[in-house]
Amino acid sequence: MRLTLLLLMIFYGCGGSGDAPPADPVPAHETLRIPSTVLQEERVINIWLPPQYTASTDSFAVLYMPDGGIKEDFPHIANTIAALVAGGEIAPVILVGIENTQRRRDLTGPSSVPEDAEIAPISDGAALFRSFIATELMLEIEKRYRTRPQRAIVGESAAGLFIVETFLLQPDLFEIYIAMDPAIYWNDHSLVKMAPQKLGEFPDHPITLWFAASDVIDIYPYNDQLAKVLEEHAPVNLRWKYQKRMDLQHGTIFRATKEGAFKWAMWPASGTGLSGQ
Repeated sequence: MRLTLLLLMIFYGCGGSGDAPPADPVPAHETLRIPSTVLQEERVINIWLPPQYTASTDSFAVLYMPDGGIKEDFPHIANTIAALVAGGEIAPVILVGIENTQRRRDLTGPSSVPEDAEIAPISDGAALFRSFIATELMLEIEKRYRTRPQRAIVGESAAGLFIVETFLLQPDLFEIYIAMDPAIYWNDHSLVKMAPQKLGEFPDHPITLWFAASDVIDIYPYNDQLAKVLEEHAPVNLRWKYQKRMDLQHGTIFRATKEGAFKWAMWPASGTGLSGQ
């Protein structure tokens, strides 16, 4: 089953792909090219603005996403957010998609496991990628657009691994974390092992975590373990939900769960700035 996951990550590249992914219309959006000093390369950033942005002078929360290229997950996530905003299911947000260059490098932390090196020969770039988001990308988005201090992040598979790692190592970076099929088996599930300690060091402001696992045998046992750790160690200010979806596969879980995840985790249309109940 490790080989199955390897093939998924290599050939599909990002979680939005499946055996026959639907054709997603590309919504109107803006594209930036940011020369990153941290990453020492130029990064392409796609931005979707809700209709309320041009129709008002309001400021908006921001949803960030790895795998955010036009040929990656950006179109179907932007279309989903647009529909939920139009239906009054969630508050309007700005969507910021980060297009990949070396995906498995940017989304993985260090690993001493030989099998991990087969999946990602170039890895351990997550800390730099997180620094790029925190010190360069967020500042550029906040300079160019009317933003509120609320931030969320969404992703699947290796991006889910990055999201869980960020949730544990730098929880202040986002208010809402959404991870589908996070590949937290990485480095002998070291994130799960460190979770009790990291949860004990959490900040005291509200944080939301939503995560889900499919039927992949290399993924769901460790997500089960993380849920167990959260049951025992989650601080009172952490609102979290875990969905184990054995009826779904790695290539289908993002599309199958995204709408429910956004409805549960994102800010409500009332504009209170708090996560939905």
